[in-house]
Amino acid sequence: MSDRKYAIEVRPAPEFIADQSNPEDDHYVFAYTITIRNVGSVAAQLVSRHWIITDAEERVQEVRGIGVVGQQPLLQPGESFQYTSGCALPTPVGTMRGSYQMVAEDGTHFDAEIPEFTLAVPRVLH
Repeated sequence: MSDRKYAIEVRPAPEFIADQSNPEDDHYVFAYTITIRNVGSVAAQLVSRHWIITDAEERVQEVRGIGVVGQQPLLQPGESFQYTSGCALPTPVGTMRGSYQMVAEDGTHFDAEIPEFTLAVPRVLH
């Protein structure tokens, strides 16, 4: 197995937040907890994010920003960082995907892919 210097594993865990949602007003709130793990051999810092959020009617919203939850975590090889954030949609189902822009300690810039995950009100998807 080859040693990958720049490798970040991203694991999302979405959750519907019923008490902040109002389906009558087409307002559905979701939280998602993201675990970011450095599975490479070089320390790397998360400097920015790019999200692509798509609702059930194929409307796309792109979000770019510095860091995550106000932080730019530096991950040594084997280290993880976890955070929870949120998103509101006008439909009961949607998806999120994107990437984190990383800078390795040797100055190399690379992207860590955020795999697509589904945001869904329970019992809406069959």
